[in-house]
Amino acid sequence: MIAIVSPAKSLDFEQTIDAPRTKARFFDRSKELLEVLKEKNEADLQSLMDISDSLAELNVYRFRTFSTRHTEKNSKQSMFAFKGDVYIGLEAEDFTAEDIDFAQDHFRILSGLYGLLRPLDAIQPYRLEMGTQLKVNGYSNLYEFWGDTIAKSINRDLSKQGDKILINLASQEYFRSVDRKALKAKVIDVEFKDFKNGQYKIISFFAKKARGMMSRYIIKNRISDPVDLKGFDYDGYYFDEDNSTDELLAFKRGG
Repeated sequence: MIAIVSPAKSLDFEQTIDAPRTKARFFDRSKELLEVLKEKNEADLQSLMDISDSLAELNVYRFRTFSTRHTEKNSKQSMFAFKGDVYIGLEAEDFTAEDIDFAQDHFRILSGLYGLLRPLDAIQPYRLEMGTQLKVNGYSNLYEFWGDTIAKSINRDLSKQGDKILINLASQEYFRSVDRKALKAKVIDVEFKDFKNGQYKIISFFAKKARGMMSRYIIKNRISDPVDLKGFDYDGYYFDEDNSTDELLAFKRGG
């Protein structure tokens, strides 16, 4: 069983993590993207990514100084480098060596630049959302560029484990990069709803944080059977059997 999440726009490259580093599997393909991105100026990135002047300036610098070698000075392990709502819920900083080992086999992060990341894969600072309409080498966007690469990588990892279960904790934007036709796995989606104004609804911030908490629950409890996910009870959430199916695990909080 593998759980998959989205990356985050927020990054932290200040704090050093005492853990091994691995090489991103598809960095040779990432280099194709970088060759195009290095030619973009601030106005190009503003138009392409709909970002502010300051963010455009920052990312022009990032792409133009991006190194072909990931070192301890210029990179960080992906699971610890991302700092968004999902990663607030994940709280990976207190993981033990055993937790990290389990995560390396059972946890994946989708990435516009790197395709698919393991927790210890070293990354450099970047911003490139999967939905970006970047034209490169005949492809009109990143979904076309990555094609079935991500799905086939997941297939190989699941095959090594001897099962075919993928827990989708990623956003729709990012999960679209997983070619469902090429994927040889049962996908189980997970939904988190909070009670507000008299009804249960998906609230973006809380749902994202809950995806991280679910990932933490999987890693900390060494879960390899999706049935065991029904016991997830972090931060007041509980399993909603009435709204769950074989392909959707629903959780609620409040009410």
